[in-house]
Amino acid sequence: MTGRLNSAQPYALGLYRIVVGLLFLCHGAASLFGVLGGAAGTGGTLDAGTWPGWYAAVIQLVGGAFVLLGLGTRVAAFVAAGSMAYAYFKVHQPNALWPMENGGEAAAMFCWALLLLVFTGSGAFGLDRLFAKRSTEERKPAAEPVTV
Repeated sequence: MTGRLNSAQPYALGLYRIVVGLLFLCHGAASLFGVLGGAAGTGGTLDAGTWPGWYAAVIQLVGGAFVLLGLGTRVAAFVAAGSMAYAYFKVHQPNALWPMENGGEAAAMFCWALLLLVFTGSGAFGLDRLFAKRSTEERKPAAEPVTV
């Protein structure tokens, strides 16, 4: 049983990355474009350049897209996790200690979910793997010519 689960790990991790990236991207799209309920469920958008909301939404949109595609996953997840840690400690935590009390559940969950991807990488189905495969093939030396 453990062997089967271990062999499926890259695929489960790839699906996990896709779901986390898509959900993160949707948060950014909602805040920037007013889709999916808009900013904070109001149907509206954030004013361009407002601190910290608009910048967080840009990180969510772009970082979510990179994580979703598995392109630069570790770097994108690191930046995104940092933005969610900032959101939790600067926006939510001053209101109350626990995420259930201060409305910071999403920030805390995204922070930890993205931080996990920093350490695990993209898993299967990511563009990181495709590019890594190509670069290792380019670095392989050609076969030695055989003299007859």
